[in-house]
Amino acid sequence: MMFPIAAADLARIAAPPPCENSPQRETDMYIEKVPNRNSRPAILLREGKREGKRVVKKTLLNLTDWPTNVVEGLRRLLAGETLVSVDDVFSVVASRPHGHIEAALGTIRRLGLERLIASERSRERDLVVAMIAARLIDPCSKLATTRQWRSTTLAEEMGLEDADEDELYDALDWLLARQKRIEGKLASRHLGEGSMVMYDVTSSYYEGHTCPLAVHGHDRDGKRGLAIIVYGVMTDVEGRPIAADVYPGNTGDPTTVADQVEKLRGDFGLERVVMVGDRGMLTETQIGNLKKRPALGWISALRAPAVRQLVEAGDLQLSLFDEQNLAEISSPDYPGERLVVCFNPLLADERRRKRQELLAATEKSLERIAAEVARRTKTPLLRHEIALKAGKAIGRYKMAKHCKLIIEDGRFEWSRNEESIEREAALDGVYVIRTSEPETRLSAPDTVRHYKNLSRVERAFRTLKGIELRVRPIHHRTEDRVRAHIFLCLLAYYVEWHMRRALAPLLFDDEELDASRWTRDPVEPAEPSPSAKRKKTQRKTPDGLAVHSFKTLLEALGARCRNRCRTRTERTQYHFHRHTELTPLQARAFELLELFPVR
Repeated sequence: MMFPIAAADLARIAAPPPCENSPQRETDMYIEKVPNRNSRPAILLREGKREGKRVVKKTLLNLTDWPTNVVEGLRRLLAGETLVSVDDVFSVVASRPHGHIEAALGTIRRLGLERLIASERSRERDLVVAMIAARLIDPCSKLATTRQWRSTTLAEEMGLEDADEDELYDALDWLLARQKRIEGKLASRHLGEGSMVMYDVTSSYYEGHTCPLAVHGHDRDGKRGLAIIVYGVMTDVEGRPIAADVYPGNTGDPTTVADQVEKLRGDFGLERVVMVGDRGMLTETQIGNLKKRPALGWISALRAPAVRQLVEAGDLQLSLFDEQNLAEISSPDYPGERLVVCFNPLLADERRRKRQELLAATEKSLERIAAEVARRTKTPLLRHEIALKAGKAIGRYKMAKHCKLIIEDGRFEWSRNEESIEREAALDGVYVIRTSEPETRLSAPDTVRHYKNLSRVERAFRTLKGIELRVRPIHHRTEDRVRAHIFLCLLAYYVEWHMRRALAPLLFDDEELDASRWTRDPVEPAEPSPSAKRKKTQRKTPDGLAVHSFKTLLEALGARCRNRCRTRTERTQYHFHRHTELTPLQARAFELLELFPVR
């Protein structure tokens, strides 16, 4: 960049400063900032000359449009400093992303997770901690993990620059052997006598054919033709993960409950807890088994047929909801239980809309079958052929109960079962929560709130399966490695859970949601708080910082780099590290994570 300046002035500027014993110059050159009332200050290069008792100033050049760093360099030169090029002093040998590693490892150490995994430091513990941090930053295969953590400061921070994928697999085996002990420590930290325990089950598809756990079953991921693996997650009332168990893909959800009961009582030493599970988990059979343990409480819900039976028996009067949306009833069919009946009009509207859409889709398929049957006059379709087509159509959307079919050779007619539709519509928006807990320990509204807290386990599943931790696809060949992989992901979610809570002011997450759970109407659908709405519309915090998702915030922290520098001297070369300065967003994130002072 060129700047207009006279040759004589350049010579004068570049002249060396006078020595201490040299006579004082009659003129002096300096830079002065002159304020302007309605515009930015003017930066002027001036020459001052003493004439008698007064000083005469002469403006040599207007530097207002010069870059700030250039003006500062010229000011230092005029002050007599010896300036050298940065490249002549030191060079940057390597630059690696560091901020997100600093945040992840700092949170792991602040939570005491290292000592929870193993009280003494070891190579295996360092590998496990590094894999947890790597899954938070960029989840990938074990081979890719060893490549990825060398492109950041993770390997350097943990002293694992020489680790390979075989060591990672060995560390997984080491972690699995310690799973029971680690889960016991988590339980002692977050559970106690009388605690609420949330439990749910999900599945993930498996890539391969070698693992005995990978079996075809009810796939919740929608991947047809692939074997699956079932795993259950136990959390505390706030959604912190405590334990995980892995089962073959054809395992039914209710059959896993017995293992959790044994874990709570045998492994964790808890006699008095309340297990919360959905209606598909805590079935009549499982509740019957739980009733054999009076100290073990439970909260679940009734299925739709059971709710209909309550109405038909007169135990549930729908007129209860004329002026309220929550009522407690009793029934001789459920001795020793409390039944809390809820009505949500928005849920009723949603179920009604969904039913109409499914009926319309089913009727469209039945119309095509009817047209095909009518068209086949020369070789009419036989009764069993029509039945196969019709069964597939009404089974696809589970609308068989709402359809009447007439099937004969060469004849097919259908109509809606209005009586069945009206009977089901009468219960739209109605659900019944059942519990063994007496009112002295748990009120009816809090019973509903605790059942709805199962959404926190579902959030754990979304995080495990989503872009944050990517538990799937699962490629491990052995049963033990699959179990260790699931448990490693659970520990990573434990760290993310705490990071999300701390970083909530910078995320789109609703900061007031946890507090409002216990004060708002338990039946009405949750509404975002004013602060959450403001963040979503303005995409700015009150401090003017950009609001992020958890993933993009980690990427923003990763922009803070650790630079390895080398001095350029004739005799000896020294190496040292310099970190890029924190941006306001990064500084706020580290403040929220309680990780100051940052090295």
